[in-house]
Amino acid sequence: MPPMPGPASILITGASSGIGAALAMSYAAPGAHLALLGRSAQRLAEIAARCKERGAMATVLALDVTDQAAMKEAIAGIDGRYPLDLVVANAGIAKNQESPDFARQLVGTNIVGMLNTVEPALEAMLPRQRGHIAVMSSLAAFRAFGGPPGYAGSKAWARLYGEALRGRYAGKGIAVSVVCPGFVATPMTQGAAKGGMSAEDAAETIKAGLARNLPRISFPRDMALRTWLANALPDWWTDRAIRRKWQASQRK
Repeated sequence: MPPMPGPASILITGASSGIGAALAMSYAAPGAHLALLGRSAQRLAEIAARCKERGAMATVLALDVTDQAAMKEAIAGIDGRYPLDLVVANAGIAKNQESPDFARQLVGTNIVGMLNTVEPALEAMLPRQRGHIAVMSSLAAFRAFGGPPGYAGSKAWARLYGEALRGRYAGKGIAVSVVCPGFVATPMTQGAAKGGMSAEDAAETIKAGLARNLPRISFPRDMALRTWLANALPDWWTDRAIRRKWQASQRK
């Protein structure tokens, strides 16, 4: 599928902060309409105002992505007024220390919430045989190295789902890209990504990858390469690396 022209109508979930807010600002330009979806109406309104300063139109959708009926109605409503060119299923949650209850919340937001975004978007785009969907995964979807298991599992699900979607809809005019960030300094990382890429740089990397219709957009480059190499190594090597990491943490 050839590269797509720049999108004019864009829906971004999780748009009130972090990568989602940075993406909104990156796409904000005269002639663009941005549908900004998230749970905080106040923060969304602030991002929308900044987008309008750059000449874009912006609509605020204060919704929880886990609400299937509300998501379907909202996406259909936006598409009816501004036929969607690009939908970024970015909303997600994470926590370094996961409780069993939080792991279940991860499934609700990172998996079900993503489905509640992608499925109505596909329904809207298919009759036109045109559109682009970006599914937010993570480099943790490949090798978690003892990191939060619920988060890694939810992002692995998202990665495989997005990759399967790309193959299924390749001949129907719908592009699907899977975004796999590594450490990005955002409010959600709560300091875990100290020294990581900024949200603004991450947004520019994602935007460039989507413009090229890349199947997978992984970054930062050095971390993506290390993850790819680790994924190619045998399991016994990974087990040993995790064991050494745990032993080092116990000595601190």
